[in-house]
Amino acid sequence: MPEHIADPARTHALLKKHGFIFKKSLGQNFLTNPKILQNIVAAAELSQADDVIEVGPGIGSLTQFLAEAAHQVLALEVDGRLLPVLAETLADYRNVQVVLEDVLKADLPALVAEHLDGRHQLKVVANLPYYITTPILMHLMQSRLDFASLTVMMQKEVADRLTAQPNSKDYGSLSIAVQQTMAVAVAFEVKRTNFVPAPNVDSAIVTLTRRPTPLVTVQDQAAFDQLVRGAFAARRKTLWNNLQNLYGKTAKPQLQQALDAAAIAPSQRAEQLSIADFGRLSDALVAAGV
Repeated sequence: MPEHIADPARTHALLKKHGFIFKKSLGQNFLTNPKILQNIVAAAELSQADDVIEVGPGIGSLTQFLAEAAHQVLALEVDGRLLPVLAETLADYRNVQVVLEDVLKADLPALVAEHLDGRHQLKVVANLPYYITTPILMHLMQSRLDFASLTVMMQKEVADRLTAQPNSKDYGSLSIAVQQTMAVAVAFEVKRTNFVPAPNVDSAIVTLTRRPTPLVTVQDQAAFDQLVRGAFAARRKTLWNNLQNLYGKTAKPQLQQALDAAAIAPSQRAEQLSIADFGRLSDALVAAGV
């Protein structure tokens, strides 16, 4: 394998050669520990049977390892200043396509159809920018692509929220939105000292694998999503108060009817409810005409 792009000396040499200045607004933090990159690829369980979408390749540190392990790599980079760096660092990898795209605005199915052959299992592996981790995750999950898994680096605080269970401070609407359709696990944690520039927080590698069937199937997914967001709108308030704020005080009779049908006490708080509880309550609210 050629010299690691992530080797600290090579990273600094590349940045100096291209006169690259980090943009704080893009959340650019480059990993300078090849062993961690190796472990990310291992966590993703990549093989030549896989095609990979990478979000934010930076200078190609992770891309290099992905190209060595997978069949093809489609890397989406939003910062055009990095294209000449990537053209240099990835010149030897014919199985990598770098596209100047904002993942949040990209038509992912169209990009995949254009750049990947469609005959291989599709996975996402990426070091996500901290400031837009959640929007990117939701965008990927809601895309029409059939991902086998997502293996992504994010700040540890978000990882804690993704994996949180009921009755914990980190459990919330994000936990439910992800866990309903994905099995989530933290593969390992990464200290901030492994990056240049070093971020202010530690990170975690999280693997998300699509469930064969959703953890909870509901009559109206949009109504379920609205309920969950509203229930956590004011965490210190009871479920009853949050439901009134969400649906209006005129809906009190229907709200009580739905809570009774779902066997949920109005005095409970949202973080005490399991995803199954929210599923029952959502269906009961739909049945009550709320």
